[in-house]
Parts: sequence; C-alpha cells; structure tokens
Amino acid sequence: MLKLDIPPVTDERMLVQRAILHDSEAFAGLYDRHVVRVYRHIYYIINDQKEAEDLTAQTFLQAWEAIGRFQPRGAPFASWLLRIAHNLAVSHLRARKGDAQLHESLIDDGLPRNPEAVAQRHAEEERVRQAVLRLGDDQRQVIILRFVEELDYKEVAEILGKSVAAVRVIQHRALCALRKIMKVEEVA
Repeated sequence: MLKLDIPPVTDERMLVQRAILHDSEAFAGLYDRHVVRVYRHIYYIINDQKEAEDLTAQTFLQAWEAIGRFQPRGAPFASWLLRIAHNLAVSHLRARKGDAQLHESLIDDGLPRNPEAVAQRHAEEERVRQAVLRLGDDQRQVIILRFVEELDYKEVAEILGKSVAAVRVIQHRALCALRKIMKVEEVA
C-alpha cells in the first residue's frame, strides 16, 4: 500500500475551510494561531487575567459553534474572532459596570536594563494609558485595535461593525482628543 506524506496545512484559508466542515484538528490549528491575540485583545479591554482567560475560552467556543456560518468576505479570519472577543468583552464590562482598563505592557527583551530608563518608560506608558482610558468607548477601541493590535482600517471596521470611513473619523477624533488630554496634563 502506497503511503503519502501529506504536509500539514499551513495556509489559513485551508484551515478555515476544513474547520467550517467541523474538522476539529483544523480548528485547533486556528486556535493555536490566534489564541494569544484574542487573549491580549480581551485583556486590554477588561484588565483582568482570569476573566480574560475565561472570555478567551468563550470566544473560541462561540467560534466553534458558529464556524459553519462563517463567511469569508475578504476580511481575515482573525477579524471575525476579534469581533466575537470584542462583543464578549463589552458584554462582560456592561454586566460588571466597571471601567475598561488597559493592561501593563509586556516587557520587551530588547530594551536596555537601565532601571531609570525602564521606570521612565513605564511612567510614560502609564500616562498614555490613562489618557486612552479617558476616551469614549468607540475612540478607545479604535486606538487599541489600530495601535496596540496593529490592525488595518478594514479589520477594525469589521470588528466594530462600522465602515472604514467611520473608523478613520473615529481615529482622527481620538488622536485629537489624546493630544488635548496629554497637553493639559503637561501643563498641570
């Protein structure tokens, strides 16, 4: 009997197509590719490690249950996942009626180990984080998705259920608001 060595599927589109047919191995591959991004996105919104872990699991459970209805319309699979994660995180915040907070940034191993420089960098990051927290919900989400998650306008629009033009306007207004907040804090 002829045995063929079939290479593992590395193309995400193929994984998605297989997952739509309820191939759990393909969905596991998608999970491995996106779990960190989904967790980080949720954690930035709710600022609670345990809750972010639970909501990440819920995101993938909902994705698995809805994968048969997934329609690739030019947007990446990650956008669909992040939209599910975003909706779960926002629902969680509404239920707990707390303020969304940004997480402490991850340590960059490429940074110098000068304690004074590290402390100064953390102070500046906290200042920016506090300014972002003062933005409205839509503005805060656009800033997080565009500059923390590094998504393009189309992906952000897909996640937030808005047009690309609306996302551009929200980003512009958010950046203007951040400049004003930061300028006021410098004077104070």
